[in-house]
Amino acid sequence: MAITEAAVPHPLPSPAESFTQRVSDSSDNEGFAEEKRRAAALLTKRQHKSHSKKALDLDQLDKASQPNRFKTFRASFKYLRDLTPEQVDDFMASYVIYNLDWADEAQMVAALGPTYRDRVGECLRSYYGVLNHLCALGDVEKMYIPPLMDRRATVLENQLLFERSVANAIGLKAGDRALDLGCGRGRVAAHMATAVPGVSVTGLNIDPNQIAQAKKFSEERGLVGNEFVVQDFNDLPLPFADGTFDAFYQIQALSLCKDLGALFREVYRVLKPGAKISLLDWVSLPDYDPTNEEHVELMKRVKPLIGAVGTPTPKSFESALEEAGFVVVKSENASEGGLQAPLIDRVDVYFRAVRQIILALVKLHCLPPHFKTLIDRLCLDGEAFVKMDTMRLITTSYWLVAEKPAQ
Repeated sequence: MAITEAAVPHPLPSPAESFTQRVSDSSDNEGFAEEKRRAAALLTKRQHKSHSKKALDLDQLDKASQPNRFKTFRASFKYLRDLTPEQVDDFMASYVIYNLDWADEAQMVAALGPTYRDRVGECLRSYYGVLNHLCALGDVEKMYIPPLMDRRATVLENQLLFERSVANAIGLKAGDRALDLGCGRGRVAAHMATAVPGVSVTGLNIDPNQIAQAKKFSEERGLVGNEFVVQDFNDLPLPFADGTFDAFYQIQALSLCKDLGALFREVYRVLKPGAKISLLDWVSLPDYDPTNEEHVELMKRVKPLIGAVGTPTPKSFESALEEAGFVVVKSENASEGGLQAPLIDRVDVYFRAVRQIILALVKLHCLPPHFKTLIDRLCLDGEAFVKMDTMRLITTSYWLVAEKPAQ
């Protein structure tokens, strides 16, 4: 059933109205010259990028996990071109959940009704079913902006560098079985299984579209040990026996979790004694002031952009992990200097440049009109994201590593 604004009885300002107003504030002609200037500046910064993969601690095993970019772009472009009006409407309506917060149940019920958890799940499937293809048009096919690990590296290379760090932190070795929560299109799982030969990964995701892509991608690369399951991780228990896994990781999925404590207790249950876990996620930092009007307005703009329902803090993660029985061994911002902004800006510049091309093609009737709707929504508020990161109000590169005590 299509999720439409009329079907969502919420007292909040209409997300569609808010989106339309903010897009009108940033019209089609607003920034072509500015986008060219920013893109040129970014290109200049990249001129010194005469480094080798070895200098970045990457090797052929890392490279082997990467998809064919042209093939991926073409497949996602075709998928987006053929979207039905109902799919587009559902995607746009799904943004209603990002005006909400798990911590305010009364607001959730008022906006989505007493079965709000099910409605959130419906919205997430509609959202990610389209978003994963939009992200695949650029360097964020894995649907996350990584920590800034090396200023010389591209966004894709920083992803690989961080994923290598995760594999090391959780001690992956041949024969291990790892659990990947919110596995997306299975690209990170493929990297784990190729970077450490002999590792098998089980991925969970709420979106059947992404799970189908993850299975196909692994099969094409002969990663027969990887498997993928359609599962909403808010529906517990997890479908695994006690002590099934040797390690666990997740990347920027936990703001979608309604009850961190309950989820971490389940993760604890399905891990073997001595297993380590890695969490990379977004957090509100101590400098964020909920009484500051500018901070609140920026937060309203950024949460839909990064797809966040909950608003965790480092302390809330640490407390939930410890209460579940884990021992936290690392809790820090993984980005160099604590700032992701250089990478966020690269992604923002790229997609804004793509937006100008798409808008021109839509005007020439070379692309269906819904492409404008989709790319406008994707590009909205990137600068607010950069600003919040630069002001150190939030980050999406907060990294925690914890361990289940050996028994």
